Formats: sequence, structure tokens, C-alpha cells
Amino acid sequence: MSDLNIQGVGMTSQRTRDRLIDRLQKKGISHPEVLRIMRFVPRHLFVDEAMASRSYEDASFPIGHGQTISQPYIVARMTELLLESESLENVLEVGTGSGYQAAVLGPLVKDLHTVEVLTPLYRQARDLLYKLGYRNIRTHLGDGSWGWPDAAPYDAIMVTAAPDEMPAALVQQLKIGGRMVIPVGSQNSEQILQVVTRTSESEYQVKSHDSVVFVPLVSQ
Repeated sequence: MSDLNIQGVGMTSQRTRDRLIDRLQKKGISHPEVLRIMRFVPRHLFVDEAMASRSYEDASFPIGHGQTISQPYIVARMTELLLESESLENVLEVGTGSGYQAAVLGPLVKDLHTVEVLTPLYRQARDLLYKLGYRNIRTHLGDGSWGWPDAAPYDAIMVTAAPDEMPAALVQQLKIGGRMVIPVGSQNSEQILQVVTRTSESEYQVKSHDSVVFVPLVSQ
């Protein structure tokens, strides 16, 4: 990890990160573990080097290939919603992207599987997460709209891109009582952040939360 400037300097320093955490708290993020982890995750390593000086703004940024790194507030909000589950031992993330959301979620769960459909992003995130010392995050290359059946069922699933409709394959990979946090809706209509709880083999409940903007869920 000697080639990674984890601590940062100037606009990527700890003081700048602390200001981001203050902004998140003012927006209503209150989970102490989410705030603690986000205070120290080096977001500047997950964005293009040219954007590093802005990496601790509460904003999303392009990461290439038509994808973005999510706004820190949205990362924190989705993580808080997922943590309302009682047990988070086996978790799936659909849409690895830069790897930033996985870096926040990883320390909060026992095992995290994350799936990315775009090969360049998969390789970058895999290598960076390994260099940062994450050993409970397993990165996979594949079509996340089908989940990752090999490690199912999951206590929780987080989806970081928006399908037009709820993917049935993902619901089926939840344990009974498990929950999924997912933005649903097309780019031409309102997208809503939803929490889906599987209540039986054939039924689930949906609770709607914030209005959000995500890139579309890419399928192969």
C-alpha cells in the first residue's frame, strides 16, 4: 500500500473529510458507525486523479464508461437503510463502480460480494480494494441484474444503479426477512429509493423513501 496516499493532503486531508461528515450529519445521517467509517475512507483514491481535490464535496462525479461515484450523502443514506437489518453476515452489492460504496459497507458486514458488469471498472475496484486491505470483499465480474446466485441467499442486497422495474432475480436471492435497498425508475421518470423486505417464498414488502438520481442498471 506504499504507493497509495491514504492520508491525503490539502483538499484531501482529514480536516476536509471531517467537514464532509459535518455536512452529512446536518442532512440527517446519524448512524455512528456509518459516520465513523466514512470519516476515514479515502474517497480521493476512488475518483479520477484530476477530481481528487473535489473528492470530499457532497457530490457525485463521473468515473468513466458512463458511470458515476455516488454522492456521499446517498452512500450514507443507503448504508443506514441497509443496516436496519438485524444481521448482515452475507451481503451482495450490485454495481461495484469505483468501489467506494463497497469500501464503506465492507467494514460493517462479515462477507460482501460485489458484482460489476464493466470489465475496466471491475479491475480497478478489485485492485484498489485489495491494496487498501479489504479481505472480506469479494469482487465479481458479471451482470448484476441477475445477482450472484453462487453465494445466495443474502441477508441484504444493495443496488447502486437504477432498473426500470424491480429485478425478480434479486428478490429471490434474499433470505426470508432479508432486505434490499434499490433505486427504481427510468432516467425519463422519477427514481425512488426503495427498501424491499422479503416476507415469504413468494411475497415481499416495499417501502419508498427518497427521490434519487442514478445511472441505469446495465445488463449484458
